[in-house]
Amino acid sequence: MPVQPAKPVAQRPVVRPVAVPDDEVTGVPCPACGTANPPGRRFCRRCAAELTPAEKPAPLPWWRTVWPLRRRVRAGSGRAVRLMVILAVVAALCAGGFLLLPAGRALFEDTRDKLGKPRPVTPTSTRASAAVPGHPATNTTDGLSNHYWGAPAPGASVTYTFGKPFRLVDLIIVNGASKTPEAYAREARALRMDLEVTTRDGERHHKDITLSDKPGPQTIATGISDVTEVRLVLRSAVDLTAGRHLALAEVEFFERS
Repeated sequence: MPVQPAKPVAQRPVVRPVAVPDDEVTGVPCPACGTANPPGRRFCRRCAAELTPAEKPAPLPWWRTVWPLRRRVRAGSGRAVRLMVILAVVAALCAGGFLLLPAGRALFEDTRDKLGKPRPVTPTSTRASAAVPGHPATNTTDGLSNHYWGAPAPGASVTYTFGKPFRLVDLIIVNGASKTPEAYAREARALRMDLEVTTRDGERHHKDITLSDKPGPQTIATGISDVTEVRLVLRSAVDLTAGRHLALAEVEFFERS
């Protein structure tokens, strides 16, 4: 079948940008590609790089990265404040170290006490302020729990003296007439004692000891250095009736090995 010819369509014109020769443009060259750019431009006409980039500040030394030294100052502003802050921090550290030194030293010594194995220390002399006949104070250090020191009334004291200073880690007391339950209740006991420890330089440490009313050894932690003398004063008597007296069977001292 015959077909009519289609109507011709004209092509659209192609618009080509007119390239401007580089030699006709005068101005600041691009720092990235070197293309010249006319004055007033902020970005390169070829690579779009910044024509006048801001200068990056020089990196700070390591000691300036720590607060408050990392704060930048301009034209001397803030230097006095920063100096005062530094001096205050140094003064606070010195004061804290001075105040915490005794506590830190005590914690260190207590840790050594727990890590070390205690060993017994024997006093060179034992004397009492009063004692009933047949029950001297030396019975508390003879190593036998069926012998005891007999005190007539509360307020009586026993003093132990040592030949050389040592660190008193623990104190073990066997209260009553004996550590056996049958003999324990035969005599009166002191359930509270005043502990007075004297060191080599003459300083005295006081501690209130509260004991349980039961037979057997009871350990009292002390942790005192340079001990030369220990004194026990009997208080709070129980079962102290007519014909009875206060009994203290054994006192043992232990130092850090």
